[in-house]
Order: sequence, then C-alpha cells, then structure tokens
Amino acid sequence: MQDLSKSLARLKQQHRYRQVKTRLGPQDHTIEVNGQRLLNFCSNDYLGLSNHPKVLDAFITAAKHYGVGSGASHLINGHTDAHDKLERALAKWSGREKALLYSTGYMANLGIASGLLNAQSAVFEDRLNHASLIDAGLMAKSRFKRFAHLDMQALEKQLSQSEARTKMIMTDGIFSMDGDAAPLAKLSQLAQKYQAWLMVDDAHGVGLLGDTGAGLVEQAQLNSADVPILVYTFGKAIGTSGACVVGDADLIDTLVQHSRSYVYTTAMPPAIAAATEQSIQIIQTETWRKQQLHDNIALFKQLLQEHNISTQSDSAIQPILIGSDENALAASQALNNAGIMVSAIRPPTVPEGTARLRITLSAFHQTTHIEQLVDVLSQIKGLQ
Repeated sequence: MQDLSKSLARLKQQHRYRQVKTRLGPQDHTIEVNGQRLLNFCSNDYLGLSNHPKVLDAFITAAKHYGVGSGASHLINGHTDAHDKLERALAKWSGREKALLYSTGYMANLGIASGLLNAQSAVFEDRLNHASLIDAGLMAKSRFKRFAHLDMQALEKQLSQSEARTKMIMTDGIFSMDGDAAPLAKLSQLAQKYQAWLMVDDAHGVGLLGDTGAGLVEQAQLNSADVPILVYTFGKAIGTSGACVVGDADLIDTLVQHSRSYVYTTAMPPAIAAATEQSIQIIQTETWRKQQLHDNIALFKQLLQEHNISTQSDSAIQPILIGSDENALAASQALNNAGIMVSAIRPPTVPEGTARLRITLSAFHQTTHIEQLVDVLSQIKGLQ
C-alpha cells in the first residue's frame, strides 16, 4: 500500500488528484455541493428532464408495479414489458428496426466491440474519442488504429492499408471534452468505400439535435445504411440512466448472442425503462426545451466574444482551454468562490497541455445566470 500512497501524493503534486463532491437534491440551475449553494454549469442534464414531474411519476408508478430491481439479466427473466416498450420506442424514434438496452453507455460500447469484433478485425478511432470507445477497441483485441482528431485523410490512409477481414470505425458524435461534431457524412462515405462498419456514440447529441431530437445522425439526414451502429445514452439530455444500441435486426440479434456486457449483467430496473420512455415522449413534444438550450448557447458565445474569450464549440459543451493543470484548477476555484460550479478537466481525460474549464449549458439556465458566469470568467486572469 506504500506504493499507492506515493502514487496518490504524486497526483496531488501534479494537480491531477480527483475528489468526489457530494450534491444534495436534484440537478437544477442551482445545486448544493459540500454545503455550498452554487450556480450549476457542469451538468449533462441538458434539457432539465431528470426532475421532470412526468418522468418522476413514470418512475414511481413503475417502481410500485415492478419493484426496484429487475432481478435478473435480460435473457433470464429480467426483461419486462417496460423494457420492451422502451426498445420499441427507441427503434421508432431512431428510424431503425430494433433497439437493445444496456445498463450504461460504457457497457454498450464494450458490448458492441465484444459482440462484433475479434483478433482478425481492425478498429479505427478518433484520437479524442471518449474513454469507453477507446477501451472497447482495446478490449476487442483487434488491430487498433487511432487517427488525428477529425483528420479524414489520415483515416482514409489507415483504411486503405488495412487487410483486416472486418473493419469498424468508432467515433463520438459530439466529442465530450471539445463539444465539436464528427463529420458523419464523410465518415459514412469512407466506411462504405472501404467496406467498414461505422459506429457512432451520440451520447451528447441525442435529445438535442435533429428535427425530432433523435440526434446528430438525424440532423445529418443519414439512415441505417449510412450509420449501421448507433448508440444512445440516457444519462445526458434524456435525464435518466442507461443506454441502447439501435440498428437493423441482424445487428441487434447478433449482439443478443455475443455481447458480453448485455448477456452477463442484470437488466436495468424497469422503473428506469419506464421513465426513459416517458422522457423520450417529452423531448418530442416539449420542443421549447431544445430551442431554449440553443438560445442559451448562442447567448453564451456572444457574451464570450464581447470579452475576447475564445471557444470553438456550437454544442452545449463549451470548453475554455487554459493549458496548465494548476491554472485550470485555480480558474475552477475562482468560479467556485464566486458561487459558480464549473469543473477543471485535466489529463489524462484530455491531452497534455490542454487542461480546461468544461462548461455545459442547459435549458434551465436563465439569461441572468449566463451573464453572471461570463462576468466572472472575464475577471479571471489569462482567459482573455
């Protein structure tokens, strides 16, 4: 254990020591953390649905009917009609034949790799992909290639040189630390040209983009032939927990047979499934939430520009690059001292020398909240 103590001490010296913060109450525009009331600018609950009355009612009603836990894996007897109803709703929403539920987005990504890839396969990933996609590619024991962020020429070179029997391109839709979008149309063209599967994790696009909120793939007007493997996670804009893969029937049936993180884990609680199905209905009917978020993003970017603070993202994720880990922590603490919660993101979550503030906007932020945030940011040395 002495080696662990030394390792932890080294992390503290490097300003990379992570600590858990305890929140009281639900996600909202203000939250209480460690006894302090703070304006909340680091939640992924982009539409404010985690505490929506109809979502809560659906959860409570289902919990009273089914109990708290599902009690078994989907393939034993843990799959209920609530799960089935959600899968049908997800398939319809996404325009795919079928959907398959997973307990987390991480497990969905691991399950795709374990279910579809092997040692004769090759995986191609954007260098800034989420850790779950990176781990999925590595755990598949396939030939693993990473290309420079959004560099389609580099990807095409790797694809053209690959002799693998099965090829898969795995990418985030909206990148979780940078907020920029993958060029899905170009990725789809390359995938079809080199007979590769394209898999998109749309964790930070679903609920927010597209005419019905079905995500970045819908916004890009791509179908299941263009993007055959699509992942939605429920813990962001949808406001619940869990994830799914949507695709054609053969894809989903293959995952049922071979996806280890699906086969060998307890099904999500039926109450979560019922709450998620209700949340998806709200996303498609209460469209003002999506519009309010986009208005808030536009306001935030406008105010930043007036203070000569740079950000390149058009999504709800607004990173402000600082550079050093120590300075990023100091900026986060300055915001905290002013009553605003914004996380400092440091390596290894982001590349060396790119520590940043990761600001997330939501539909429940008001104009005065955003003005207050930008006012404090404008006073932090080194951001302009």
